[in-house]
Amino acid sequence: MANIKQQIKRNKTNEKRRLRNASYKSSVKTSIKAVDKAVASSDKDAALAALAFAYKKLDKAQAKGIYHRNYVARHKSSLARLVNTIA
Repeated sequence: MANIKQQIKRNKTNEKRRLRNASYKSSVKTSIKAVDKAVASSDKDAALAALAFAYKKLDKAQAKGIYHRNYVARHKSSLARLVNTIA
């Protein structure tokens, strides 16, 4: 445990950020799973709605610095390809 006052403050803010980042990451993963589920059930409308929501979550996480832009681009691309497999 830190003895220095400023480091104690940093530890508190780091923990808050860690929890917030974990929350964002969890919601992104959930939205990606929703797209997978909609594609598995071959529901094009639901898949497109879930895809739009997943895009929103990914873009928001990138804007907050949680994910790198290439990570976001890669996931958006793979989700779009997955949705396009529905006939």
